[in-house]
Amino acid sequence: MPPEAPQPPLRLVLDTGALIANWRALDRLSGSARAGAAVKADGYSTGARRVVTALAGVGCRDFFVAYSSEAAELTALVDPGQISVLHGPLSASDVHFMQQSGLRPVINSLPQARLWLEAGGGTCDLMIDTGINRLGLSMASLGDPLVAKLDVQVLMSHMASADEDCAQNEVQRLRWEEARRQINTPEASLANSAAIMLGSAYHGDLTRPGLSLYGGIPRAEMAEHIAPVIQPQVAILQVRDLVAGESVGYNATFTASHAMRVGVVALGYADGYLRAWSGKGLMHHGEAAFPVIGRVSMDMTVIDLSAAPQLREGDWLDLAYSLPESAEVTGLSQYELLTLLGRRFAR
Repeated sequence: MPPEAPQPPLRLVLDTGALIANWRALDRLSGSARAGAAVKADGYSTGARRVVTALAGVGCRDFFVAYSSEAAELTALVDPGQISVLHGPLSASDVHFMQQSGLRPVINSLPQARLWLEAGGGTCDLMIDTGINRLGLSMASLGDPLVAKLDVQVLMSHMASADEDCAQNEVQRLRWEEARRQINTPEASLANSAAIMLGSAYHGDLTRPGLSLYGGIPRAEMAEHIAPVIQPQVAILQVRDLVAGESVGYNATFTASHAMRVGVVALGYADGYLRAWSGKGLMHHGEAAFPVIGRVSMDMTVIDLSAAPQLREGDWLDLAYSLPESAEVTGLSQYELLTLLGRRFAR
């Protein structure tokens, strides 16, 4: 047997207690509706298996992935019928896999409805486009005979601007209500994390939080309910001493004005720590803070270690990564900040 590979010098700590507390808060804020959990993109990069295991253990029974391939690793953890595949059946082999596995496709178009029905059909969900103009059946297609043949469990739509107070929110809600009148289904779902805060008229029977499960705050009034869930940590690869006038990194964007001690850490844009953090990021060890200096590289970032002369190669640092604050600093969305975190982080 080959030797077991060592762990990388990056790790992503998931606070499952905070994850569970966030889900319970979102479930409570959903009123008479129950909260599910969007676990697509590997649980927004936090590790879908860990998320599903933790949330199923406290009563969550609705999970959402984008593709059936994402669901494959989750079917041993929960009843496959509790997993909805948001992008629907994309091919005959996809249909076969979902039917054999017991997954629920979300039908997004008449061609998908036909593909599903011609293979024998089964329980599915149905996505209606009410104004975001991505996936979803058009309002004009609701009366098509194919739709009437579907065995729909949940009638869904998706909000485009729920993180803002704008007229589009009510337009979408009213279209969703019209679709509910035209298509009689056991359950209906509209609200993502942000839309939960728009009130009970948006809740339906099932809400579909994603971002806020993982510590994201898309609306300011959510801040008191949502706790941070992730903590990226990185190891120091090398400690270096600079003299005044020496520069750091590509294109010499930082030049030392005095003698200083710096650390090279095992983190770069290949790990999702983009160049947007150059000269803006912070790392911590206890109370000490270390600013990023120079440009972020593919696999390395340089920090000013002046505040902790005792640190050495191999020591671990916490990355300052509060999602709302990091979005302000970098201009990236909270969704991007989560899902960019790469595979080299040990989870």
